[in-house]
Amino acid sequence: MILARHALRVALGVFLAAAGVLHLTSLRTEFQAQVPSWFPVDADLVVVVSGVVEIALGLALLLAPARLRRLTGLVVAVFFVAVFPGNVAQYVEGTSAFGLDTDGARLTRLFFQPVLVLAALWACGWFGPRHAEVGRTAR
Repeated sequence: MILARHALRVALGVFLAAAGVLHLTSLRTEFQAQVPSWFPVDADLVVVVSGVVEIALGLALLLAPARLRRLTGLVVAVFFVAVFPGNVAQYVEGTSAFGLDTDGARLTRLFFQPVLVLAALWACGWFGPRHAEVGRTAR
């Protein structure tokens, strides 16, 4: 169980850091398409800021000391919730990006966001027995 949590935390960290880099480089336009049309901030600014945040969160998942892992998992989960309206807007507005070019594909994607939230929390020790790897140490 400890190894599975660690592996998932590392995978999420790599995924977030890589996605953040892609926000700032080759997929910048694709990410702009996900910014809801009603959002009152320039789409490119949203993409740049969210990219920097994703890099920071990815690095935190990879490098945070055990005592900060639960907090890190919570912050990552909140981030996944915060970006969910962009996914909903992509579905509602019918915006194609990242190969999601049908309503069915965009709808299916919505169901994966709660999985990411739960994965971040579980990987950082919010569910199941508390072990030293999630920040609890013997006194």
